[in-house]
Amino acid sequence: MARIYDSRKRILVTGGAGFLGSHLIDKLLSQGHEIICVDNLFTGTKRNIDHLHNHPRFEFMRHDVCFPLYVEVDEIYNLACPASPIHYQHDPVQTTKTSVHGAINMLGLAKRLKCKIMQASTSEVYGDPVVHPQTEAYWGNVNPIGPRSCYDEGKRCAETLFFDYHRQHSVAIKVARIFNTYGPRMHLRDGRVVSNFISQALAGEDITLYGDGSQTRSFCYVDDLIEAFVRLMDTDATVTGPINLGNPVEYTMVELAEAVLEITGSRSKLVRQPLPADDPTRRRPDISLAKEILKWEPKVKLGDGLIKTTEYFNSLI
Repeated sequence: MARIYDSRKRILVTGGAGFLGSHLIDKLLSQGHEIICVDNLFTGTKRNIDHLHNHPRFEFMRHDVCFPLYVEVDEIYNLACPASPIHYQHDPVQTTKTSVHGAINMLGLAKRLKCKIMQASTSEVYGDPVVHPQTEAYWGNVNPIGPRSCYDEGKRCAETLFFDYHRQHSVAIKVARIFNTYGPRMHLRDGRVVSNFISQALAGEDITLYGDGSQTRSFCYVDDLIEAFVRLMDTDATVTGPINLGNPVEYTMVELAEAVLEITGSRSKLVRQPLPADDPTRRRPDISLAKEILKWEPKVKLGDGLIKTTEYFNSLI
């Protein structure tokens, strides 16, 4: 049984040493909760949680979610999975295992403890969408056998598992579909466009545009996303998702590159490379559900978020 306290909860965050996980932990600790951070450090890094080393309500466990975990907690945030193309394509079989076996193990834990569990899903479940903007009702356009499939289909299967555990075992689930998110603690060069552009600009290297640069993304600053996570977890049992979380303002890759050049003051040039296989040409969330149910929408403007992210990357370089 999940433990009952007045307001303090014991919360498990898988992938807690990663970009999003470490920010989520900071938020939850600021609310007075106890945190168990689980990470196998494949893409996560202790640098993201070093500032919590002596925190009395923080505990780190090095563990791979592909294997069962036996702890006692009140809530689970399942964020464990490589999220950037470079990382998830490095070992695609392991990426799929992390999504699928990890979901099974964390859902089994939630079932035993009778506690809420949130799945960090992704806009990649929509593939290269033919519906724009993407609503939660859209089933997606995904290649099941391409180089990105380990991540796309792994996350889709995880969603299936979450809803089957909900229907079959009455597990209290929350499924968040995360659109492009950026901010401090991203990997310097992880294959994602914001980190790539900023690191290249700071190093004075050419900025790599894939295709003609007209493909679009919508960029949500990490603080905004974490606020949405917490609001989603705090909803009652009738709210399961999936629910889109992201910024509905759409930018082309050329517009993003120009913004990075202006902020960094770099003289880097734009160079074009072929578009990777199955790379979505357009991506923008419809966040009507998040606005209605969570009373949430992003507040941080792209320029402000890019400045903070650039400052972080400068500190690393």
